[in-house]
Amino acid sequence: MPESSRCRARGGCDPPPPGDVVELRVHGVIGASADDILDRPHVQRVAGDSKGGFYRPRRGYGDSRGACGVVLETYRWSDLRSGAAARTLSLVLLLPFMACNVAAWMRPRAKVSGGVVWVGCRLVGLSLTALYVLSFVGVALDLLACKCMSLGSCLGGRTWLSWLGGQPVGLRMALLALVPVAAIWVLWVVGSRCGRWYENFIPPTGEPADTLLGSIGTHNATPGVVRLRSIHVATGLAVLDLSLIAALWAGRGPSLLNVLLTFCAVLTLVASVVLLCVPSVIDAVAGTSVVDGVVHALRSTAVVVTIAVIGWVAFDRSEWPAENGLPGHDVAVVLLVGTQGVLLALLGIAALVGREGSRGKLRWSGPLLFACLAVGLGVSFATEFNYRVSDYLDRDLPTPDVLPTSPVLPYKWTMFGFFVSVIGAAVAGAAMVLFTRRHRRRTADGIVARDFPEADARTARRREQVRDAIARAQFTERLRPLGVTYCCLVALSLGFTALALDELQPSVAVESLVSLPSDFVSAGTQLGSYLMALLFVGLFFGGLFAYRTTAFRRYIGTLWDLGMFWPRAAHPFAPPCYAERAVPELACRISMLVGQGKYVLVAAHSHGSILALASVLQLEPSVLSRVALLTHGSPLRRFYSTLFPAYVGSDVLSEAGRRLGWRWVNLWRDTDPIGSWIFTPGRGADDALRQRSAVDRRLRDPQDLDARGRDTVWPPMCGHQPCVTDDRYEAAVCELSERLRTG
Repeated sequence: MPESSRCRARGGCDPPPPGDVVELRVHGVIGASADDILDRPHVQRVAGDSKGGFYRPRRGYGDSRGACGVVLETYRWSDLRSGAAARTLSLVLLLPFMACNVAAWMRPRAKVSGGVVWVGCRLVGLSLTALYVLSFVGVALDLLACKCMSLGSCLGGRTWLSWLGGQPVGLRMALLALVPVAAIWVLWVVGSRCGRWYENFIPPTGEPADTLLGSIGTHNATPGVVRLRSIHVATGLAVLDLSLIAALWAGRGPSLLNVLLTFCAVLTLVASVVLLCVPSVIDAVAGTSVVDGVVHALRSTAVVVTIAVIGWVAFDRSEWPAENGLPGHDVAVVLLVGTQGVLLALLGIAALVGREGSRGKLRWSGPLLFACLAVGLGVSFATEFNYRVSDYLDRDLPTPDVLPTSPVLPYKWTMFGFFVSVIGAAVAGAAMVLFTRRHRRRTADGIVARDFPEADARTARRREQVRDAIARAQFTERLRPLGVTYCCLVALSLGFTALALDELQPSVAVESLVSLPSDFVSAGTQLGSYLMALLFVGLFFGGLFAYRTTAFRRYIGTLWDLGMFWPRAAHPFAPPCYAERAVPELACRISMLVGQGKYVLVAAHSHGSILALASVLQLEPSVLSRVALLTHGSPLRRFYSTLFPAYVGSDVLSEAGRRLGWRWVNLWRDTDPIGSWIFTPGRGADDALRQRSAVDRRLRDPQDLDARGRDTVWPPMCGHQPCVTDDRYEAAVCELSERLRTG
């Protein structure tokens, strides 16, 4: 079914006469108001809604047209991933899930290694859900039900908690087990509501696109998200069940019911892992009734077992030393963190085996880097959560080496590991800056000398500033060693937790192993706790103000938009994918304009270029013949093609250019740390190579070193700023418009 027949306009001004060229601008990460994007003071929405809308200049308020008489229009999508403060803050808490989800989309193009990375990222996501539940188990059952309620000094003055202090430990644990259950329920509600955040949007129907990137936004792009949600809920309940059953074994010993409940909980975990290891089953479109029935039965079984376990624990009257904490909780934390370390190693091997020629880039290490980021954030959140609750419970209690209400020892090791990771990454980053500085400056000197061959003393200072800006922009090309170093540090910090099984404190163990002073290690562990708290507070306020102030948008918007662009495939509780609305909506609008007899020039800046590319790949050939593409400050090659080779690789970029008839111009600057050229310059007489090479147009930045009587200040360096006010941008618009009109 054609796009134009399944898309509907929503209001608007009178359409331009047939044959006009519509310059449809798509903004980048930072976004702006519609009047700023169009550079016109008065605009009106002609389609869409307040979250994702299409705007044009109002008639009668000056010149409403652009270069060479094109009709100006913009698609403003920045509100799709912002909104209420509560929702934005929830995205911060889901950040580990988002990083894990992004890692799956970074899989290599090789079939075997790409499949291993896909499955490995899903297993890492499952471990993050288990860690999430285990952190609530540690607070509710270990710290509160066992340790705090066994101490009169901890219950004193806390009437909201002291009423449970005199009850049997089984009843206390059964009641407080409702806290992890509520945490799982919150995940379920958030995951279910995420798909309805864009409920005003009318999704298109029809066959999916024939490319992986072009399938984003179609009804069957990721059919397994609902099944993944049920599997993760079943796993979370199984983790809670095994934690409670451990207490039953400590009190009652091996009984028939204990063995049966243990078997059911372990079977649920094994079934969840097995299902995730068969992506053809989870992502199946055909035969969904059988698959959905199996997944539903798994979730229902986990719910029934949880009810049985909580009921059995509630009536347990056996005595065991609850003041020592929840039995087996420290072992569970070590096993889970160790499993995450093994999965990260598997991801690294699979990504390395499936790597392509990527010297100096992040291509093969992308999945490992983002998976390590997800695990590191998850462990940090769990550790900080347990220690902040512990600090609140300790109050004015004496402070021996181990407080009575301290979390289990593995969490102390994760604090020390976090300290080592932060210090190591900072040192590695500083070393990278220093070691690459000479080469980057040498390359930048060559670029400046080529652009501005006339040197004089008056412009010497400005030449240095331009050279330094180009050198800084080139640093993003040399991030692979820093990413690999961070991955190694995360793996090392995860390995530290195994020492907790021998009841070794970090200060004692490190002093005996590497002869570091115990006071230094203790200070590092405490500093690690402060750094974790600082990270959480920074993310909290960063998420609150992320899309409400330009400063926060500039620094964290790139990573945030990168993560929320990809559909939920590895973790069902990741933030919602705004591209599931933005991509098909943009494709619908283009098809509608073409259906009205217009030509469409899509002008996309920065991250908007990936939205434009995915939309172009959804268009039909009859529509594409009247479409051209203008990108500026585009990260398609520098980031997307490097990090997502299976979805935005060079073959996908070439295919998009071929479908457009190579009516594509890409403007880029050497001072831009994000955008760059897209196609490698071709050599030879081949027409395809010449067409590819003609796409990229380098803009000298700044345009001159000296005002030379034309201005009172030096010409500015634009870097990653949009090019819409540049004369060379207008020239590209005129060129593409003429190519559209003349066919």
